[in-house]
Amino acid sequence: MNIFLREELNLPPEEISSLRREYYEKYGTTLKGLQKNHAVDPDLFLDFVHDLPIEDMIKPDPGLRAMLVNLPLQKLIFTNSNIEHADRILTSLHLDDCFDKIIDIRALNFHCKPDPKAYRLALELASEREPENCIFLDDTPRNLKPAFDLGYYTILVGTTEPNPVAYHSLKRPHDLQYVMPNLWQQ
Repeated sequence: MNIFLREELNLPPEEISSLRREYYEKYGTTLKGLQKNHAVDPDLFLDFVHDLPIEDMIKPDPGLRAMLVNLPLQKLIFTNSNIEHADRILTSLHLDDCFDKIIDIRALNFHCKPDPKAYRLALELASEREPENCIFLDDTPRNLKPAFDLGYYTILVGTTEPNPVAYHSLKRPHDLQYVMPNLWQQ
């Protein structure tokens, strides 16, 4: 991303980190700040920042796959990334057939978490009227808060420490089956 910002915006290297942080904090993603303040082509940006060796970085997770395959509920990805990046990650994890839909930043008209509008659009795209019917897992409390406020059932992933915007805190998504076993009894 730093190379992109240096090349596209002609920014000196010492300004890049603070600009990225400012846009992330103010808009939820660096991309949103770049769109609003610099008219950056979002597809160009997304292609650049996601040009990573995903296959070398992420390996299959048979335990996660088993948990998801056996979960008899609709499962969606809601991401601030683009669908191509999400597909690559799911393929590397061997989870590409475990989800019913990917709701990406393009589908959300470039609204992104934590903007409450993104969560409402995600509900529409999921053909769901009631946020209470949705279990939302995320690894960032700031992304959970709007979902929690809208009525989603929120779960923080990556820690077991309680959080006021999460009903559960899980070290790994795999642990969902232990804290909510009733979901597998549908």
